[in-house]
Amino acid sequence: MKVEGASIYPFSEQHIEETYLTPSYRIDLRNPVNVAPFMNANVVSDWSQLSWKDVGKPYEVKKMAKSRLNWEAEHSEPMPVKESWKYFNQSFHEWFVKDVPTAIDESKKKFKEKLKRFQLKEVKSAIGDVVQLSLWNYVHRIEDGIWDPRGKRALFEDLDLQKPRILFLGAAEGYEAMQLAAMYPGSEVVLVDYDEYCKTHRFAEFPSTYPFLGGNPATGGLKVWYKDQLNIEYVVEDIRNLSYGREFDVVMSVGLLEHVPDEHKPEILDMHRRFLRPGGYVIMTTPRNQLKSRMYYRVMADVMNHTYRELMDIRQMGLYVYESGLDIVRHGYIKVHNGIVAKER
Repeated sequence: MKVEGASIYPFSEQHIEETYLTPSYRIDLRNPVNVAPFMNANVVSDWSQLSWKDVGKPYEVKKMAKSRLNWEAEHSEPMPVKESWKYFNQSFHEWFVKDVPTAIDESKKKFKEKLKRFQLKEVKSAIGDVVQLSLWNYVHRIEDGIWDPRGKRALFEDLDLQKPRILFLGAAEGYEAMQLAAMYPGSEVVLVDYDEYCKTHRFAEFPSTYPFLGGNPATGGLKVWYKDQLNIEYVVEDIRNLSYGREFDVVMSVGLLEHVPDEHKPEILDMHRRFLRPGGYVIMTTPRNQLKSRMYYRVMADVMNHTYRELMDIRQMGLYVYESGLDIVRHGYIKVHNGIVAKER
């Protein structure tokens, strides 16, 4: 199913190698010709020689969002997983669509007003708002660490794919599948998420003017693509209930494996293999375990931490993947994520 809708295409091939800031996000059409600065690859030479004793276990993020804690206090039970994803998706999307410079200016004005009254609780809250907005501005808008198009393109480049069928599990707005589809023209993309809000808001409101740098099948060079030029179907369903067979050239997830404890990780990894054609690719990313990531999830807890979450080292992520029966053909660090491309063993 082709996504329909009018769109204005403000960027074209003449803008390649340029980057721009909008009030909500960065546009980056710089092509990573030399991928080394954008992906620290091949950290492990032989996965069969690695053990959990060598790498330890992931870091669990334990500070939860106030909205989750309030829900649990009101209902006297743990928040159900599906409910926690609804809270997360709505909160995250509200931040993605913010006019960040305007929001920062407004938060600073409120801080000054509350400081004049010097009510300690209000002042603390106002300081927290300024810090959150400033951190979001730096991580997402300035550094482009969440979308990270150059890092993602480095992870996705030079795969043996021709007009692939792509299945994205837990797709949210579907950013990475759109980037992958732009790089391999003629792709057919199926986005799956069990929270309908992801289809009706996160994907539907993803900016139609955002350019994806990809391939040009007519020239063999580069081309700028947009969401409504891609062949995308969005399915609202629990990924455990999907009826597809082994029919996809790529099965991917972004930030999924780290949201379940160890006892459920084999099931998550099995879902990636279940729909994969022989010779197809599994592509996965997870947030990196590094000091700035720990700080980010602490400061942004009310935005980010509605669900179980871990931060991983690439070796930890890779060991989960390798032990599930997948051979890792590419792995590395990008800005704030670990990235892996694998095939069935």
